[in-house]
Parts: sequence; C-alpha cells; structure tokens
Amino acid sequence: MIVKMKFLSISGPRTDIDRVCDVYLSKYEMQLENAVTELKTTDNLLPFVEMNPYKEPLAKAEEFTSKLSAAGTPADTALSTDEIIALIREVNHDYLELQEKKELLKKNKDELLEKLHVLEPFRPLDFDLHKVLHYRYMQLRFGRIGIDYYRKLEKYLFEDLNAIFLEGTRDENFVYGCYFVANTEASKVDSVFNSLHFERITISDEYIGSPAVAYESLEQDISDLDERIDEIDKNIQELLDDKAGKLLGARKRLEELSNNFDVRKMAARVDDNKEDYYILCGWMGEDDVAAFLKESENDDKVFVVVEEDREKFFGEPPTKLKNPKFFKPFEMFIRMYGLPSSNEMDPTVFVALTYTFIFGAMFGDVGQGLSLFVIGGLLYKLKNMNLAGIISVAGLFSAFFGFMFGSVFGFEDIIQAHWLRPMEAMTNLPFIGQLNTVFIVAIAFGMGLNILSMIFHIINAIRAHDTENIWFSTNGIAGLVFYGFIVFTIVLFMTGHQVPGNILMVIFLGIPVLVFVFKEPLTNLAERNHKKLETGKGMFLVQGFFELFETLLSYFSNTLSFVRIGAFAVSHAAIMEVVLMLSGAQEGSPNWVVVVIGNLVVCALEGLIVGIQVLRLEYYEMFSRFYKGSGREFKPFNNHKKQDKN
Repeated sequence: MIVKMKFLSISGPRTDIDRVCDVYLSKYEMQLENAVTELKTTDNLLPFVEMNPYKEPLAKAEEFTSKLSAAGTPADTALSTDEIIALIREVNHDYLELQEKKELLKKNKDELLEKLHVLEPFRPLDFDLHKVLHYRYMQLRFGRIGIDYYRKLEKYLFEDLNAIFLEGTRDENFVYGCYFVANTEASKVDSVFNSLHFERITISDEYIGSPAVAYESLEQDISDLDERIDEIDKNIQELLDDKAGKLLGARKRLEELSNNFDVRKMAARVDDNKEDYYILCGWMGEDDVAAFLKESENDDKVFVVVEEDREKFFGEPPTKLKNPKFFKPFEMFIRMYGLPSSNEMDPTVFVALTYTFIFGAMFGDVGQGLSLFVIGGLLYKLKNMNLAGIISVAGLFSAFFGFMFGSVFGFEDIIQAHWLRPMEAMTNLPFIGQLNTVFIVAIAFGMGLNILSMIFHIINAIRAHDTENIWFSTNGIAGLVFYGFIVFTIVLFMTGHQVPGNILMVIFLGIPVLVFVFKEPLTNLAERNHKKLETGKGMFLVQGFFELFETLLSYFSNTLSFVRIGAFAVSHAAIMEVVLMLSGAQEGSPNWVVVVIGNLVVCALEGLIVGIQVLRLEYYEMFSRFYKGSGREFKPFNNHKKQDKN
C-alpha cells in the first residue's frame, strides 16, 4: 500500500532550528522541499548561508574510527557537543604529533633506502671506502658501463689504459664497478671512459669499512627505523583504542548534528525587522504527522501548519511504499518499473501473488522448488537480498506445482500427480480438437488476469478523475465489456453451451467498438468541453480505424502471450526427462552425478529464463493495461530511518 502523505510547514525562532531537528525531525521521516521555492505565497524568504561547523570534526571522527582495531566496542553517547569537539581536537593534536614523527622517520628511511640502492651493486668490492676515497695521489671513480662497451674495454683498452677497473656486479644491461687512476692520468682516462658511456655514480665518503660492511650497516639503520615506525603506529593505535567508545559515540552524534545542520540547505529564513525565524516544509506520512503534532503541541517555539490546499506548493506527493514483510522484497520489481503516483494503487501484492504463482506453474518441481526456497531464504536472511527473498517465495510455489505435476528432481515415479502430467494431459475442444491441457488453462488464466488488470485500470482512473480512461478507453469500462463478452462467449463455446445471439453480439461488441472509435468526442461531451477535433472528420475516422485494429490485435496478442506458461511447464518436464535419460534412470540405475549436475544446470539456466519471462508477462501484459509508475520516491532527509514495524 501507499502511505498517505501530508505537506506541512514548520517554523520557529531561527536559533531553535537545530533543536527542532534534533528533538523532533530525527524521530520522523520527512522529505524536505526547498522552502524558498516551494512557499511561493510567502514574502521576504531568504536562504541560509551558514557553513556546517560539524563537517570537519565528523571527517576526523570517521578517520579515527576507521582505524580502530577493537571490534564490538559499545559507543559512549554520554558526551555533550562541547565535550565531543574538545575530544576530537585533543585526539587530533596527539595524532598529528605522532604522525609528524612518523613522517620524519619515513623520510629518513627513504634516504637510507636510496643510499642502499646506490651501494648495492658495489658490495663485492673489498676495500675500505673511507680510505680509498681519500687517497692523495690516486682518484677513484664509481659507476656503470654498458656490457657491450665493457667487452670493448676488455678487448682493446685494458692493456694500454693506465687505470685499474674492478668489477662489482652486473645485470643484463650494465657492469657496475670502479676504476683507480693516478692524478696525472685522470683527465686522459676519464675521457676514455666517457667515450665508452661510463655513467659515474657518486658514493659518499661517510662509510667506514668495505661496501659490504657499509651495506649491512645501512640495513641495520633501516631496520631500527622500521622498529621506531612500528612503535609509533602502536602508539597511534593505543591512542585511538583507549578512546574507542568515546570516538564511536562522537562520530554517531556528529553525524546527527551534521545532518541536522544540513537541513538549512532546504530551509528558508524570514527577517521582518521584528524577529528572525526559520521555515521548513516538506512531506511526511499521515501517521507521523499525527504523532509529531501531538508531541509538539505544548512546545511554544514550534509552529506547525498542515497544508490542505495543494495549489500552494509544487509537485505531487512522493511515494512511500508500506507492505507486509512477506511482500516487501517484491517492491524491487515495482521500483524497476517505476513507483506508483499518489493516486495510483500499489501493485506490490498483485505482483507478488501473480509472479510467484506463474513462476511455480512454469517451473513445477518439488525438489528444485524446495532447493530454491532454502537457498533463497538463507541468502535473504544473511545478506538481506530482495531478489533472494523473491526466489525463496517462488520456490514454495514451484514445490506446490511439483506436487500437482508429480515431479521430484525430474523423477515422476516417486509421487503421484495430484492434478496432471504436463506432457501427457490432453483435452478435446470443439473446432480445435485435442490440445494440451496446460495450454488451455494458461490461456484461461491469462484471460482472467487481463480482466483483472482492466478492473485495476478503472480503479486508477476513478482515483485520477479521468473520464476517458474510466468509460471509453480500451482498458476502461468499454474495453472490459468488449473483452469480457468475448471471453464469456469463448468459454460457452468451448464447454459446449449455446453462445449469445446476434443481438447481444451487436450490443456487447458493436457498441464498445463505436466507443473506442469516438472516445475523444464522447469524453468532451461527458466533460462538457466544447473542443473541436484537431484533425478533419475523414482523418479522424481513418485514425480511429487503425487504432481499433491495433486494439483488437493487442487483445489477441496479450491473451496468446500467456501460452508461454504452459509451454515452459511442458518444456521443463521434457528437459528433466532428457536429464534422466542421460543419467540412465530408465534402466533403473541412474548415474547420480549426472542427475545432480543436470538438476543444478536446469535450476540455474531454466530458472533464470523463467524468472525473466514471468517478469515480462508482468510488465508488458499486465502493467501496460493499468499501471503508469510515474511516482517519485520518498526520500527523508535524515539517514537514521526508523525501522518499519511491518
């Protein structure tokens, strides 16, 4: 069902807006509308331009609580607003101090890692770095040279070069090492190495001992820094965990305060030089309005007006659905198509009953149905997935029709069919001959649903005061008479009874046809609207003829679409017969692996296809007759929605 909405305005002293949001609006679901634009009959409305002071503390509280390690810590909500702000500032001060120390250590670590990276290729060299870098008559150059150039150096230049090259390590592209050269030969040797694209690498003279010893020393320094960083992380974690309860309570309260303050975005203020007050307006459920009025009746700072004249505001009321828990998952299908407007009926219960019933008829099997019921129910319970809830309920109907068809995991010799076997049951009809019984029942069921959809259309039209759709449309009373008489005649003929005479045919078929063609002038006449036809009489008749042809075709195609119910019931039985045949069940000793895999594949693939086909019937064959889905969703401003008791 659709919750009846009321539009109300709330006003009071400007400084009292936060209290009103905290004390009253946090308890009730209210969709706020922009008061500046909605209350067009009120003068001197101004928007609020204040900045939200709780955004930054809330962001900090969310950051701190996201780092908490203690799970299940209860939130301490005893702190006042000032105490919460002071807590966030204190924790943030200590946190930033520790973070600053940590960043400094990380910077030092990065510098050491860079030195480690530079020194690593020269670890095999066996000499004291500090000493060789301070030789008086000799110079030392560290660097790397391409492997191809190094081979040329070895082959052609080593014997004539007044330098000694010591190799450290090499990779697939470079040879790392150093060369010693006398001061007098340095310029000449440097030129030779430069011509071979020797890339010099600078190594500090701060190291004591060999490159390997220096490398180990750097590793130890980095390890010490890691321990200090871990110690700071531990201190940060202890800082936050010690105040976990207060931080959780602070975050919760700051969320409420921030959301309440954001109400100002939708509020208006009025300053008439005497007093400064706020105005809030929006939609609230009828029951919530009654409770809110009762709770605030003795509050002299709150003034509430429930608007009855819709011309004072823009737009239709938002739609809030309220259905029993059993039907609530099926609201998903309604939202996919579009929510009903305020003057439409809520089709959730209708969809729930028809969808599950049709699904069960198309997928009738006790074992597979109960499997869907259990798996869907568990997923719905654990994950709260609406689709899983729908599958679970549909599985119950599948199991019911499994009993009616006598099928358990495809086996038809375990239980007796309480109604019929889809592949075997045949019925002899006049003029047509023998036809599968499930096809006949499916078409008859579809006719009944079409008639029910037309009745729903008339109800919606009455609610909307739409004269044309009540009386003259193809789904209105004229359409109901026309289609209902055809269904009545077919039933009489197929059951061997005498069909209505020609006079009744003319009355119940001819008159509705004329109404279909002349629905526009008839509507104008009923509404006393002397509006002329937009097109000429000839074009009007031609257009009416083609619309009539389309209408008759739609009646036929809509009815025939329900044959798929019987077709899938038969095909499901046939597919399971193939599965049992492949497993060797006919010989009396089935391969249970094949049986299990076959049932899993049928459940997954055919269940998916049947689910889509049933949804197609709902949307195209039924919804198209009575449902528009043009409503807008009810969106309360506060994130802390109260739980629906139903």
